[in-house]
Amino acid sequence: MAVRYIPQMRRAFQIAAWLLLCGIVVLSVVPPDYRVVTNLPQPLEHLAIFLLVGLAFGVGYPRRRRALGVGLFLFAATVELVQVWVPGRHARLSDLIVGLLGLSGGLGLASVRREPRSAVGRSTKRTR
Repeated sequence: MAVRYIPQMRRAFQIAAWLLLCGIVVLSVVPPDYRVVTNLPQPLEHLAIFLLVGLAFGVGYPRRRRALGVGLFLFAATVELVQVWVPGRHARLSDLIVGLLGLSGGLGLASVRREPRSAVGRSTKRTR
């Protein structure tokens, strides 16, 4: 019965992925005074948002892992590069590395699959 909900769940992750991606763009190009700040260290904030993006895209588009890896790598690099031209912002190699680690971790988490309950405990060997 849960199989019916998989397309709707996948669609929700796709929408979340694109909204998170847009959020990163907006937060990366606004002046520093308008940036949302949490009590977390900046690298941890960076890691968390990119991890969520990788996870959302990985779950939302499960059959496109290679394209997602390349596309999200280019996205992260572009976001950092664009900050060179934003007053008060600056591109950092460390931010790019943390972003790529987050994206990789998110895509990795999305690729972990649970074994169906009916298959748990079954042996893969054929016995006679």
